[in-house]
Amino acid sequence: MAVDLLLGLQWGDEGKGKIVDVLTKDYDIIARFQGGPNAGHTLEFDGIKHVLHTIPSGIFHKNAINVVGNGVVIDPVIFKKEIDNLSQFEININEKLLISRKAHLILPTHRLLDAASEASKGKAKIGSTLKGIGPTYMDKTGRNGIRVGDLELEDWKERYRSLANKHEEMIKFFNVDIQYDLAELEKDFFEAIDALKQLTFIDSEEFVFQAMKSGKTILAEGAQGSLLDIDFGTYPFVTSSNTTAAGACTGLGVAPNKIGEVLGIFKAYTTRVGSGPFPTELFDEDGETLGRIGNEFGATTGRKRRCGWLDLVALRYAVQVNGVTQLMMMKADVLSGFKTLKVCTGYEYNGEVVNHLPYNIEPENVNPVYIEMKGWSKDLTGLNSAEEFPSELNEYISFLEKELEVPIKIVSVGPDRKQTIHL
Repeated sequence: MAVDLLLGLQWGDEGKGKIVDVLTKDYDIIARFQGGPNAGHTLEFDGIKHVLHTIPSGIFHKNAINVVGNGVVIDPVIFKKEIDNLSQFEININEKLLISRKAHLILPTHRLLDAASEASKGKAKIGSTLKGIGPTYMDKTGRNGIRVGDLELEDWKERYRSLANKHEEMIKFFNVDIQYDLAELEKDFFEAIDALKQLTFIDSEEFVFQAMKSGKTILAEGAQGSLLDIDFGTYPFVTSSNTTAAGACTGLGVAPNKIGEVLGIFKAYTTRVGSGPFPTELFDEDGETLGRIGNEFGATTGRKRRCGWLDLVALRYAVQVNGVTQLMMMKADVLSGFKTLKVCTGYEYNGEVVNHLPYNIEPENVNPVYIEMKGWSKDLTGLNSAEEFPSELNEYISFLEKELEVPIKIVSVGPDRKQTIHL
């Protein structure tokens, strides 16, 4: 069996958690392959809203096994809180949640380093979530990191102390006023480590290989979005991992020829949290309306999201880089009420109109080129089938499919898992 991938195609917050939850019934295993608690995957069903940061979004389904892959970085304190929040749902965590021994751990000093680094940048800050993600990946590539499997070794605390001491020296280097009580932070950390050690650790690449060999269906769940990829995103305003399809191969140990369907998720408009270029960003009433109706606040940070029209240049780029085979359009309901919709189909760049994503999309270098389409007034949130779609929405969908050359298979018309229309 091949591994199917589910990826965000914009700057994150596309609605991946909801779609994983909707699709989990078709899969035996859901596996996260990169990122950490900087992710916020929101699921809503039975009138309850759930936000997951590290645990895969299939955890609420009784028959699905959930794997935290080697490409993920884990904050034990946040992870423990997630586990505690699941206690009311009678989930057998030890059977349903498996953790790769090769996943790296976020230490309290990683978070302090993150804060010190961001503070030192002043106005040039990159918009970090301050969860310690970047410093943890830096230790991973610098071959200094502590992994989940190290917790099974007798000397893991000595390894921890050596790295934490090194981090404190690095914090001094930034020469910023970071107030902290490491002993207090470590109290929560070690308590969370004890809880983490009660869970099931696995050699995840072998587990996934044997699962494929035995015919199990697997969905790899990405975090953040393709435009935040460390290599292919809007660098340096990116995350610290590979959020694109290639990241699933390294983040789970899956061979490229074992990748099946690539499911790309995008909003019917565009949002971004934090710093970085955003060609179609709106600063007018339309932008305010998108944010208000769409409830555009970060699931992890609570920060207000920047809103803008759909950017087909960036979306086409993400489709190409990932090899997307199916598209899923989220938040179509938010566009209800706009008389006119705009879609960016190209950029004015260096005196000419281009249709590809150039090296630099800072506002002084690009100017979006729009087409206008007729909007719709119909409330979509109560619809049950595509036959009920207004004609203008159908035209919007057809236009996007033609431009992207990939079929749209799902349209989301609300946050609840039931508000999902299969085309």
